[in-house]
Amino acid sequence: MFLLSSFFFFYFSGVGVYIIFLPKILHSIGYTPMQIGILFSAVPLMRFLTPFLFLKFFKLSKKVFRYSLFVSLLGVIALFWTINDFYLLLLNIAIFGTANGLTMPYVDTIALEKLKTDYGKSRLWGSLGFMTTGLLLARYLQGYKIGLYFYLGIGIFIFLSGILISFNSKEYNLSKDRSSNKTFSLIKNWRFWISIFLLQVSFGFFYNFFTIYENDHGISLKMVSYLWSISIVCEVIMFALQDKILHLNILKLIKFSIAVTIARWLLLYLFPSSLFIAFTTQSFHAISFALFHTATITYLYRLYTQKKLSMQFYHGISYGLGGFTGSLLSGYFYGEYLFLIAAFIAFLALLFTPNSSV
Repeated sequence: MFLLSSFFFFYFSGVGVYIIFLPKILHSIGYTPMQIGILFSAVPLMRFLTPFLFLKFFKLSKKVFRYSLFVSLLGVIALFWTINDFYLLLLNIAIFGTANGLTMPYVDTIALEKLKTDYGKSRLWGSLGFMTTGLLLARYLQGYKIGLYFYLGIGIFIFLSGILISFNSKEYNLSKDRSSNKTFSLIKNWRFWISIFLLQVSFGFFYNFFTIYENDHGISLKMVSYLWSISIVCEVIMFALQDKILHLNILKLIKFSIAVTIARWLLLYLFPSSLFIAFTTQSFHAISFALFHTATITYLYRLYTQKKLSMQFYHGISYGLGGFTGSLLSGYFYGEYLFLIAAFIAFLALLFTPNSSV
């Protein structure tokens, strides 16, 4: 459990650098919002495409996992040479996204096999790592190279903990579970798939530009790191309490989560300079992310007999394709109406959410 918890801690510490600070770093060295949107669309696009390639042509084996760790580390190192060239940076991020997208499915599989009901206790360290990164970098980020060196240090620990996990786990082949895939249908439940896609499009606006948006409205980078931290605290609390909620109607929980997300984006649009509103909306993360994520996975688990395939499509369509689209649109629409547009997209997600499974 120690190795898995360590990996989660360092992996999501790296996610914290990528989400919270890299957009600000790129903005500070002259990248436009549109360029930042394009750059940050590369990882979710590869996340969407890679599972299809691996299900058809490859195996997610120990060897591939180790290669993905190595390429991910090279991608972090390459940031020092590619960060000032848009096209080289785009290529670097795309390759990094492909490799990085293979690590979590492998580690999650190992964690679920070994820890079973204790999985959440281990995964909790990921949230703590994300929060720790936000607090530390906000205090010590003086120039973009400090952020890159911090990212490199985390990348080394991700690589080392991942390698140790691979030596302490049995071989696992993610492509072995292909039984009954031919009967899997997205079209039958098309409204729900469109709904989760649209909601993640709206989240693309938040993940890519929340730091820059609040900074541009007079909230310091240090205070923004506290805003990110409070969202993680609320997320952890919701994950801890979720077993007391999921006995309720799942689709109603999903609709409630989307409605809260709409309110969250609207408040950010209406009160962009209010620190109180910013903290309030970040507390909504417990519902708009944690509750939505858990309720959606539960719904899909009950809806489809092909459990693993439905989870793969969930991550691919929502965080992959939805995140990719949201990244592109957020770069194009960045400005005064950013979160008003995000709220409208989330409202469309609510309209597409079905009233019952079909």
